Amino acid sequence: MTQKKTQWPLWLIKLFTYEYWTWWAFYLPLIPYWLYQAFRTKSLTFFTNADPCIDYGGFFGESKIDILKQIPAQYLPQTVFITQGCSFEFVLEQIKTLEYPLICKPNVGERGTEVEKIADEKALKNYFDSHPIDFIIQEYIDYDIELGVLYYRLPNEEQGYVSSVVKKEFLSVIGDGTSSIETLMQQSTRARFQLENMKKRLGMDFYKIPQRHERILLEPIGNHCRGTKFLNGNELINEQLHEVFNKIAKPIEGFHYGRFDMRVRSIQDLYKGQYIRVMELNGVSAEPGHIYDPEYKLLKAYKDLAYHWRIIANISIQQQKLGIKPVPTKVLWKVIKEHFGK
Repeated sequence: MTQKKTQWPLWLIKLFTYEYWTWWAFYLPLIPYWLYQAFRTKSLTFFTNADPCIDYGGFFGESKIDILKQIPAQYLPQTVFITQGCSFEFVLEQIKTLEYPLICKPNVGERGTEVEKIADEKALKNYFDSHPIDFIIQEYIDYDIELGVLYYRLPNEEQGYVSSVVKKEFLSVIGDGTSSIETLMQQSTRARFQLENMKKRLGMDFYKIPQRHERILLEPIGNHCRGTKFLNGNELINEQLHEVFNKIAKPIEGFHYGRFDMRVRSIQDLYKGQYIRVMELNGVSAEPGHIYDPEYKLLKAYKDLAYHWRIIANISIQQQKLGIKPVPTKVLWKVIKEHFGK
């Protein structure tokens, strides 16, 4: 008889595994370094002038559709912007050239919140009714490879560089012919963190027994907070990749730092700059996602974050010399209070 493998409680795993820490706990030790960069730049909000083409540099509360409109169209999925207060009939008219499944996401949002894959018109109606906000509808890109590519360019330089690549492995289980999806999830630490969410989402399918070797994709959204495994993909960085992202990023006037969350058909296509679809572009709040690789060490992660914060500070210093000032601290603080006071 096979003995059941002992599992550590999730709270204990979370305590000793930094990829599961809350964002504020993870960043707390870096506050002195942030203050040092604030001293260098003579501004507590030095990061807000790195990308003047994005509200507050992309630190907080930026409009996704405003950013997407600035990316060259050949790199985008078909995208429709839905404003709050319109009718569902209007929505259907706007998406008549698209096919299901679709991706719906709030126009302003963070960390994959309320991003959903929509299978049919009924699901779209449910999303519409439950989200009385501005939101975005995108075609679903079924390319197998999803990456987060962090790019930067100093304002006084013609060429920019890719400094981080994260490969995303979607949350899934492999059937054994006898175990339910619930049981299979309980055998995986990463999946255990998503048990309650998946139970609500799958309904009775949560207890379905997949066939032997059958792969069940549980989460189609490539967000770390929703169970996606982030893997260090920095081995993909080379001169070809720098050149590809210079072509993508340089047409975006005022853009100097950010992460392109994208899908690509193959790595060969990536280096050729083709079959690339950018779902989102995040500004200065974008993290070098490779640091959340389960094999990565905490001190190395902090070192890599500090390296990127220094890049942002260097961009800010150059921007200030060009007359582009950071957003005043009191203005940014007001925006943050209004957001969390909703």
